[in-house]
Amino acid sequence: MASPGASAWRRALASRRAVAFGETNARGALGVGANGAAGGETTTSESTPSTSSGGDGFSRSSARAFSTRGVASATPVSRSPALAEKFSKALVDDIYRSSFRNQTGVSLKYMMDFGAQPIHRQLMVSAQFLHKELPVRLAHRVAELENLPLGLSSKEQVRAVRDWYVESYDELKSSPAIESMEDEAKFTKMIEGVMNKHANVVPMIARGVLELKMELAGRGTSKSALEKTLGADLPEISQFLDGFYMSRIGIRMLIGQHVALHEANPRADHIGLICTKMSPRDVVRDAIDDARSICMRQYGDAPEVEVFGGENFTFAYVPGHLHQMLFELVKNSLRAVSEKYAESLDNPPPIRVVIAEGAEDVTIKISDEGGGIRRSGLQRIWTYLYTTADSPLLDMDGDSASAGGPVVLAGYGYGLPLSRLYARYFGGDLQVISMDGYGTDAYLHLNRLGNVQEPLP
Repeated sequence: MASPGASAWRRALASRRAVAFGETNARGALGVGANGAAGGETTTSESTPSTSSGGDGFSRSSARAFSTRGVASATPVSRSPALAEKFSKALVDDIYRSSFRNQTGVSLKYMMDFGAQPIHRQLMVSAQFLHKELPVRLAHRVAELENLPLGLSSKEQVRAVRDWYVESYDELKSSPAIESMEDEAKFTKMIEGVMNKHANVVPMIARGVLELKMELAGRGTSKSALEKTLGADLPEISQFLDGFYMSRIGIRMLIGQHVALHEANPRADHIGLICTKMSPRDVVRDAIDDARSICMRQYGDAPEVEVFGGENFTFAYVPGHLHQMLFELVKNSLRAVSEKYAESLDNPPPIRVVIAEGAEDVTIKISDEGGGIRRSGLQRIWTYLYTTADSPLLDMDGDSASAGGPVVLAGYGYGLPLSRLYARYFGGDLQVISMDGYGTDAYLHLNRLGNVQEPLP
């Protein structure tokens, strides 16, 4: 559930959306962009479509944006090149309209039921749904990227991501209606290209946020002082990043699932990306092996990891999502224990992973004796860019960020916030409880019923 602060920010964003696109008249025509719209006012048009709960109707919160007065003063207006200055007016108008349409969430169970027998008709229906849904989701993200608080929209990396989304929107909207399997095959190839094109969004946005924090801290600040600023919480930015990355998880899940249904030799017990009989113990073992391998390279040794429970049960989930979350949690515990006992002659205590099968949830607990986290700093672990490791972003330029950076964002301070989003995407959660001076317990809750719809921002 979104916090009251997050809800308020999103309401403010909805009321500013016209400013972000540079609306100049009651019919929704788009003019000179955010810069020219400063101090402007929007009014409700009599021709505005009525509010509807369906995918083609305007949402109530978005519709209210047409009648908001003085919206430009709510936040500093971005000085980046506005959409209308870089793309055609027709395209920007279309994005603007789509950004007011409701997104349609799906559940894990729905994806499984729909893809259980991927016959031609079902693949066609899936492609038709994505043909309609993906542009709406991209338009929502463009609307956010165009009018972020604190001047984040003006950062080069954020503008680049915005342009990727606009170009992908245009590509999707320009593609013909899907009326045959030949159309479906072409569309599938196209959206796979869209997913690959957006592969580097996370490091690009991370670099943009870092530049904003450096700017707020002062360009002349020393590197050690800049590292401290990474932990500074900017609530408006954190709320945007939570929604933006949650949406990105959803977009990549929908595209990846549709593409995976076309595999000539599908994996056993898999429906696309979803494993219908996933053993959490097997995924835990794989994540442990990967995390210990990195720890061995970093420290020359790695603490042992003991696993309890989970021997005889399976459930339906996305193994890739679970592996990413577990890898991050185990990696953090390995590093904490390794550093605490680096100078000790005693063998470090093992990390314990406990898998519990509940009626609604599968819960995985990762416990370590790595010294814990100070209570005053516990909330900062959910802050993007906050990390106790050396941050490679401080040494990364724009070119290396656009090239993708490392496969694993180690030291970026993104691991825990993103892991919590992955858990929440299918109705789970991630909690961290720590005893300063002793160790930390992380509780990863996974909804095993698969009946929770995507928490769309």
